[in-house]
Amino acid sequence: MALKNGDKAPEFETVDSNLKVKKLSDYKGNKVVLAFFPGAFTGVCTKEMCNFRDSMQNFNKLNAKVVGISVDQPFSLAQFAKENKLTFDLLSDHTREISRKYGGLHMDFAGAKQLTASKRAVYVLDKEGKIVYNWVSENPGVEPNYKEIEEALKN
Repeated sequence: MALKNGDKAPEFETVDSNLKVKKLSDYKGNKVVLAFFPGAFTGVCTKEMCNFRDSMQNFNKLNAKVVGISVDQPFSLAQFAKENKLTFDLLSDHTREISRKYGGLHMDFAGAKQLTASKRAVYVLDKEGKIVYNWVSENPGVEPNYKEIEEALKN
């Protein structure tokens, strides 16, 4: 069942790029941008995550935390964060459970049999963990509308 605005964001637990256990509830009390991306070190994903990095000043003013989520292993995400100077949390959905709960998965990603990747998706959560904005793309080459994300955080 697809998530919609007004729904309580499903809880999850996983590890971040530093192998620290993270849960969605760790961010409670903050506005949160959950940004699902198909894969570290790919062109569009790098551009998207760097766009979030470059907008951190705006997100900080809006008291919002950005959280990047992909099916990549934590070690790859750590290198991706280092090379791109990403200062927000990157979470590893290595079990694919979080992606299944939220935006879904691309199966046979990029034409490679049995290669799965998170669909590019963005969920903005209010301080209570309710979804106030959601966007999921079937096309991994399409970036989210960054202005819409910032507008959702202002409300």
